[in-house]
Amino acid sequence: MPTPYSPPARPHSNMLGILHPTSTHFNRSTSSTMGSYMDASWAEDDAWDSASDSESPKRPSTLTTTLSSGPISVVRAASSSSTAHNTGGSGHTTPYTSGTRPVPVVRKHQNQQQFSQSSPSNNSSSSSNLAFSYTHLNAPDPSSYPPKRELLMASEKPDTEDTSDGIPMTNATSTAASVTSQKGDWTIVQTEDPQREGRYPEEDSDIMIVGDMEGLDLSGSLLSIDESIIAENRFKSKERNEAIQKIRKDALEIVADPLQGIRNYRRRRPSPSPTPSIPTSSSNSGIPIHIQSTHSREKSEKLMRERSIRSNRKAKFIECLSSRDVNINELRKLAWAGIPTELRPMAWQLLLGYMPLASPSRSSTLARKRAEYHSMVETTFARGKEGLDQQIWHQIEIDVPRTRPGVRLWMLDATQRCLERILYVWAIRHPASGYVQGINDLVTPFFQVFMSAYIDEDPENFDPALLPKSVVDAIEADSFWCLSRLLDGIQDNYISAQPGIHRSVKRMQELVARIDPSLSSHLEAQNVEFMQFAFRWMNCLLMREISVQNTIRMWDTYLAEGTDAFSQFHLYVCCAFLVRWSDQLKHKDFQDIIIFLQSLPTQGWGDHEIEMLLSEAFVLNATWQNAQSHFNGR
Repeated sequence: MPTPYSPPARPHSNMLGILHPTSTHFNRSTSSTMGSYMDASWAEDDAWDSASDSESPKRPSTLTTTLSSGPISVVRAASSSSTAHNTGGSGHTTPYTSGTRPVPVVRKHQNQQQFSQSSPSNNSSSSSNLAFSYTHLNAPDPSSYPPKRELLMASEKPDTEDTSDGIPMTNATSTAASVTSQKGDWTIVQTEDPQREGRYPEEDSDIMIVGDMEGLDLSGSLLSIDESIIAENRFKSKERNEAIQKIRKDALEIVADPLQGIRNYRRRRPSPSPTPSIPTSSSNSGIPIHIQSTHSREKSEKLMRERSIRSNRKAKFIECLSSRDVNINELRKLAWAGIPTELRPMAWQLLLGYMPLASPSRSSTLARKRAEYHSMVETTFARGKEGLDQQIWHQIEIDVPRTRPGVRLWMLDATQRCLERILYVWAIRHPASGYVQGINDLVTPFFQVFMSAYIDEDPENFDPALLPKSVVDAIEADSFWCLSRLLDGIQDNYISAQPGIHRSVKRMQELVARIDPSLSSHLEAQNVEFMQFAFRWMNCLLMREISVQNTIRMWDTYLAEGTDAFSQFHLYVCCAFLVRWSDQLKHKDFQDIIIFLQSLPTQGWGDHEIEMLLSEAFVLNATWQNAQSHFNGR
């Protein structure tokens, strides 16, 4: 029985293959010249440690190699046994594996004779040279590697062509067969960059061990990926087309003349909802049928009355807004109870004094104001971000992505760029205050309301990038000027030390002490300062506590009250807002009070809750506004 060989020396990193300890190439050979590559103990030890470099190197195992013009794959042969056959005078051995077609390892040309020109009596020396030449101690010079084109030419030779070793080569067509190895085999995929041709193999070979490739249909996977990408693109294209269809056809006309949207309102308004049907005896079986019919009839009549009231209010709004000279007092009277969505953009601009009341001068005034704003933008950003005030711009860049988190409209790039320009231009035009955190929230109601004039969709779910550029420019400019009008009445809230906010919070504390003494005493006993929660209410006008839709409805009333309502009337709204939670707050300690007031349960609020809050604030305003003797501890 032949003596087993000791483990061969560490192979060079450029050998195209892996000698796995469990590979069948390590089985004992029946030939005395091949011997054995391993014994039972070798699989338990590291065959490639540093000590093996000084051991006697032995013949390397045969690897199955496929070459193609594409990526090179090296697959471990899965033969169960191998027999070495002497070729006679050539002195070469040709391994034979059953069930797997042998393919040679491509060797470097300048070292070819070192591995092939050996006599039968010098087989051990040949194998010793082969192993020793691929150790890390005596690796061949990188310049000896053939160019990649020679490897590709070798792969294009027919199956019957022999190399100097007498081993038949396979062409590219055998690649597919060799990629599918038997279960449990290893597969090495060597990827190449075609643009890096001419470099040495060790420089542009990225080897990835894939593992068991049996049953894996790469073409099917790639096809499914392509189909998913195509399906996603089709969905996005369909979604985009549906969104474009929601842009009003008269959008460009509304830019020039906002009254155009009012004129077309009757032609585009939706048909009335159907009247609720009277339930049959199958529903609410525990209630007599005549009672069910009575309740349904009362509900239907109530809905019809509400619809009739809304229709009458819209008709009055349209009549008021369509007049040659708008009666501002009549408009404020109508707006106090809320403005219809379709008419709100024009009504807000009139109530803020941005749009002239006389219809003949509106188009020219709007065009001039919009051109003025965009001229300021061009001048301000002419030198790019490098020419901006970095302190102001840095704070704006931080706050813009935080505006209305979770709302799709304010997460879009087009909206955020508009918001950045509006805030920065306003800040440099008002150096006494500059930009202050919280002003970014005040832009959102204007932008959404004005964009609603050009689309038949909820603005929070619409991408303004789909609108024509002239429409987006008009929305941005109108939002800037209306924000300026709003902040002119509360600018002392944002100047140095913010005295307006401190004054409002102090008056709120005094009012609550008169309105709800028990709540005021409990807050004082718990050491709760009004500044700890009311500062944000004044700074952001309650926009952090309620939704944008609730804010828009509340601003209808604020604008109807007058421009000073955002400072005066808002004080009474905050008082009514705090007293609303009086029962819950009286049973909480300091920590629970602060947590509760910072995350109030207003997510489900609608117009009804806002209107009740405004009504309570109106009563407080009428009762305490002129009773100054009740303040300042008197």
